[in-house]
Amino acid sequence: MSHNGIPSVDLADFLSDDPARKQKFVNEIGDAYQTIGFVSLKNHFLSDELVDNLYKEVKKFFDLDEEVKKKYEIPGIGGQRGYTSFGKEHAKGSNKGDLKEFWHFGQYVDAADKAKFDYPENVDVEELPEFAKVGKETYQQLEKTGIYVLRALALFLGLDEFYFDDKVKNGNSILRPIHYPPITGEPDGAVRAGAHGDINLITLLMGASAGGLQVQRHDGEWVDAIPEADELVINVGDMLSRHTNNKLKSTIHRVVNPPKEEWHKPRFSIPFFMHPISEMKLDVLEDCIDENNPKQFDDITAGEFLTQRLREIGLIK
Repeated sequence: MSHNGIPSVDLADFLSDDPARKQKFVNEIGDAYQTIGFVSLKNHFLSDELVDNLYKEVKKFFDLDEEVKKKYEIPGIGGQRGYTSFGKEHAKGSNKGDLKEFWHFGQYVDAADKAKFDYPENVDVEELPEFAKVGKETYQQLEKTGIYVLRALALFLGLDEFYFDDKVKNGNSILRPIHYPPITGEPDGAVRAGAHGDINLITLLMGASAGGLQVQRHDGEWVDAIPEADELVINVGDMLSRHTNNKLKSTIHRVVNPPKEEWHKPRFSIPFFMHPISEMKLDVLEDCIDENNPKQFDDITAGEFLTQRLREIGLIK
């Protein structure tokens, strides 16, 4: 258990040749996602050097002049790639824009598969020659980590270990560097990120540059979620919660504004939202339905669900 009550798990257990250690990881992560919906994960595939380089590049990008950043805000794609300016996104059910701006790196599809996946191209920043390269490497290492987490969850659910593999290969995953600028005046009810559940299967989050992330336990209490420097915080998103009939719980979380004496400090955060391919059926798994847990959700594909939610948070009309 980590210092703030979020369970800590070690991916080295799952990757070991010892079946008992592997099963221990499966049990620990499954139990955590049935109770609080978040874990801290150590021994993932991101190196300290890669994380440092990414944060350096991200800070350089958000330090660019506003008109330079706006060059990379691509109309007509719902913010799926490139830059999204301050205050555009809001939590579902809120009309207050979140106090943030962000960038999206998306899937890197092989040339042979390009026609099959109609994803927008990733965007290069001509002012920062290393930005795209570091983003791509981070994206791929987080995707690799996420695949192993999903394999463990498949085993926990009684599915084939590789059940999710073909559903997330070439999936619509997003790496999102976020900048929460210094707060310069009374925020009028807006927070850095309003209380929400994530849309996707799982979210992998490296340590942010400052605190603020809180998760809501199932008893309703909010707790701070601060990973150790070498850990990722990984939570269940709404797609996986839906697919498992809420057996694995998508946890509501938020980024609160800092105390007034810290308003002058910016905050940077870089989540990786792991999405499946659009065709994945999110229909409730048969094994997650019984007389005590009747089917809670209508059948829907991942693509349909994503479109519905992007409308609700204001990124597409």
